[in-house]
Amino acid sequence: MCPLRERFLRRFFCVGCALCAARFELKDFTTMADQENPVFQIQRVYLKDLSLEQPNSPGILLEQEQPNVDIQLGVEATTVAEGIYEICVTATVQTKIKDKTVFLIEAKQAGIFEIRNIPEEQMSAVVGVACPQIVYPYLRGNVADVVNRAGFPPVHLAEINFQAMFEQQQAQAAGAPASQLPQ
Repeated sequence: MCPLRERFLRRFFCVGCALCAARFELKDFTTMADQENPVFQIQRVYLKDLSLEQPNSPGILLEQEQPNVDIQLGVEATTVAEGIYEICVTATVQTKIKDKTVFLIEAKQAGIFEIRNIPEEQMSAVVGVACPQIVYPYLRGNVADVVNRAGFPPVHLAEINFQAMFEQQQAQAAGAPASQLPQ
């Protein structure tokens, strides 16, 4: 028998007492280090909501003008259970020719994350930066796919620097002007 295992067993069991050994289960033995290790795991990434509207079709499809594209992004975080968070990245893509909408896409991509034992001062950055960076590429792909399947020229959402976006939101919440943000 391994000498370390033998010392461990002697420390927690009566020598030769099967009754004590039967009552003590190793699964109940956890160290303090096991309870304090940070946990960050992706549980699931999924498309939560997606809609496509073409309110002025088919007439608007005959227009030859270049449409204006307006893209709005947002991030939402919700606590699902203790240590479990749902992070949603939303995109609204609206294209117009003059005052008429060519198409409107609203998409919400979500991820469920297990986040435990992370210092409180770092949680907002994990939820506001790390999680959206994981979810956003899925949203980009889904929006590009829907635009393509609808028969329109591709609309590709640009890469987003969630760190800069997070810092800007923090500065606005603190009342600092956005021009003082690091580039």
